[in-house]
Amino acid sequence: MIKILISALIFLYCHSNGQVSRYDQVLENYHTKNNFNGVVLVATNGQVDYLKAIGISNRKSGSTLNTTSKFKIASITKAFTAVLILQLYQQGKIDLKTPFKNYFPAYKGEAKNKVTIEHLLTYSSGIPNEAEKLEMRSYQLPLSIDEYIDKYCSGNLETIPGTKSNYGNTEYIILHKIIENVTKKSFQIVLHENILGPLNMTNTNMLSSKENIMGLPGSYTYDDSLKSFSPDEPYLIENYFGAGAMYSTAEDLLKFDYGIFNYQLLNRANTALMITPNKQLNDVAFGVWYAGGYGIFSKPFIYRTGGILGSSANWIHTIEDKKSIIVFSNTNATNLYELSEQLYLAGTGK
Repeated sequence: MIKILISALIFLYCHSNGQVSRYDQVLENYHTKNNFNGVVLVATNGQVDYLKAIGISNRKSGSTLNTTSKFKIASITKAFTAVLILQLYQQGKIDLKTPFKNYFPAYKGEAKNKVTIEHLLTYSSGIPNEAEKLEMRSYQLPLSIDEYIDKYCSGNLETIPGTKSNYGNTEYIILHKIIENVTKKSFQIVLHENILGPLNMTNTNMLSSKENIMGLPGSYTYDDSLKSFSPDEPYLIENYFGAGAMYSTAEDLLKFDYGIFNYQLLNRANTALMITPNKQLNDVAFGVWYAGGYGIFSKPFIYRTGGILGSSANWIHTIEDKKSIIVFSNTNATNLYELSEQLYLAGTGK
């Protein structure tokens, strides 16, 4: 019996080491051949299988990244905003299917009488994404959220609400304001009270260009033609509001992942509502996308990407085997979705 137990322990040790070795091979390959700088995390049902950092944090000082480095998570912020909205829905404080004028009466565009919160969650409001047409200019002017919405998120409808999903930041900036209106609190306070605090996400918060965040690396844009990196052009990260102004660590985002899929943030019915794909709108869900299978992922998964200039992020959660793959980078040089696929394969021994 003792021999069997020892043999089993040796097998598990060798298997575990072999798996880590495969992860290391993938990471080293993407670092040397695809310019990956960042942190990767693979977990099963909230338990970390692999966590490692590689590459440069600050190209001027030469400092390196580590597993506790904080990253701008860009549009992964939208998943947090969607959860906060669904919590208000779960509490009976909002209705997803009535015009949002009930929660934002000061809104000046025609959308408030025709667009529902569900339309906002699925980018199908028909409100034009005026800011996207200006590239980075709307994120370089110091504006309050009310000023920003009036200027960039209040144009006449371009399409009939609910008929076409047109991805952008507009809808989630409006949702940010609705959360503040309904709760009578700042978005940041609501975020802390309802997600960050309960999940003990101590390394996650909102960003401000005026605040120096300890452990946040520099962000660098890669020029493929010149094969060189340069610091991102200046912008005001706070102008992304609830659409993209958060930072986090890989381990903190895993807490968020676990909190969603183990019903710590929403009940079972509303968690299902969050991740259910809208087949008429390119399988968009609320704050994330759902895929029945794509590429090497043959089974259902949810995913959420994020990117602002050099800051990039990718988050995947497979529904059946409960694998979480989180990849953060402080450059835009690497295809993070492809890297995530390879990490998943490494975890399955393929």
